[in-house]
Amino acid sequence: MKKIMVYGNNMKGNNGMGSRIYVCIDLKSFYASVECVERGLDTMTTNLVVADPDRSEKTICLAVSPAMKALGVKNRCRVFEIPKGIDYIMAQPRMQLYIDYSAKIYGIYLKYISKEDIHVYSIDEVFMDVTEYLSLYGMTAKELGIRIMQDIFDTVGIRATCGIGTNLYLAKIALDITAKHAKDFIGELDEESYKRTLWHHRPLTDFWRVGHGLAGRLAQAGIYDMAQIAEADEQILYDMIGIDAELLIDHAWGIEPVTIADIKKYKPRSSSITSGQVLARDYEHEEGRLIVKEMADGMCLQLVEQGMVTDSVTIYINYSKEYSAAAGVPQSVRGSIMLPSATSSSKKMLPFISKLYDEVKDKNIPVRKINLIFNRLTDEAYRQVGLFDDDIDGDRENKLQHAVLDLKKKYGRDAVLKGMNLEKGATAIERNHQIGGHRSGN
Repeated sequence: MKKIMVYGNNMKGNNGMGSRIYVCIDLKSFYASVECVERGLDTMTTNLVVADPDRSEKTICLAVSPAMKALGVKNRCRVFEIPKGIDYIMAQPRMQLYIDYSAKIYGIYLKYISKEDIHVYSIDEVFMDVTEYLSLYGMTAKELGIRIMQDIFDTVGIRATCGIGTNLYLAKIALDITAKHAKDFIGELDEESYKRTLWHHRPLTDFWRVGHGLAGRLAQAGIYDMAQIAEADEQILYDMIGIDAELLIDHAWGIEPVTIADIKKYKPRSSSITSGQVLARDYEHEEGRLIVKEMADGMCLQLVEQGMVTDSVTIYINYSKEYSAAAGVPQSVRGSIMLPSATSSSKKMLPFISKLYDEVKDKNIPVRKINLIFNRLTDEAYRQVGLFDDDIDGDRENKLQHAVLDLKKKYGRDAVLKGMNLEKGATAIERNHQIGGHRSGN
């Protein structure tokens, strides 16, 4: 069944037909640009990569400068993949510095657009619904985008790119595909221009939410561009990729019904918290158990801080590739456990989590990556006490956990440590000085 398209959107503002105008702004090579600015270097001409020099050459570059990209160096490459003939600066990651810059730039957005009309997509990318602001400022969307981009450059010295679209998807595609080929780094799309200019664009992986796996499955069906998706038998697409086919078909036609207002109103049915880490080396079974206990203990403090409890835990284990291949077992395994009652007590949870770890993991295969998830979070006020729960003991531990949180907030994350944090192979102290698995720079 073909989609019926209605055209007539006005990129200058609301045309009275319910259309909206979105601006998507991305900070060019953000981490690398920050490091250039901090050194007083030109962000567009300096060869610089952001990577931890204390790690091996297999470590991933968190960002490469535009000048490095112009030399063919791919973003998120590994250090050893950088051609030997290129001279470059290697900057140690400083995550807290990047967060500070991002906050300052968000303040620039607020000079023009209310926070209710801004959706922060990532540390370096935002969507803005500018529909009601264009008549206020007497500007087109492009003129407003240029004004904001110039303000960012004048204030912090970082260049930006901008996508403009009649829905969130088209704004994103205008940013990702169209803007990078424009001299002024601005791309504009509505449904009609999208079909005219990008329906036959290849590869499909250039489009938002189309990864190599999905592109490979589509290629097996002889589908290589958005036009072919739009013209394909929808049932074939649903059979191939399931319910996500609905989104893919909409995007093939340039349709995206979700608005920023919808995003702001959305509340998930259930919530969870997760912690994960890629280990610096292969960890034997007992060493892995130590990491799981450290992670669980830290997550219990998160629950206390948020006033939440959980009764469900899931663990994901990724084995060392070499060992799992030799043993002929899957590289990753997972398992879940239901607790007797909802709690935030590490004393109550750790025995169950240790048991889950033993049940899920093969004791003979080293582990390289661990993810721990606390599911089904509920407000502590609604916690149901189990028949055999010791309320007095639980209240005592809860007070102790609050005291630990207060000390950590006042004196730093290392202010209170447990004996297990000092054992060989423990990572909690190192992770206390990281943000998102990378050095905070503090």
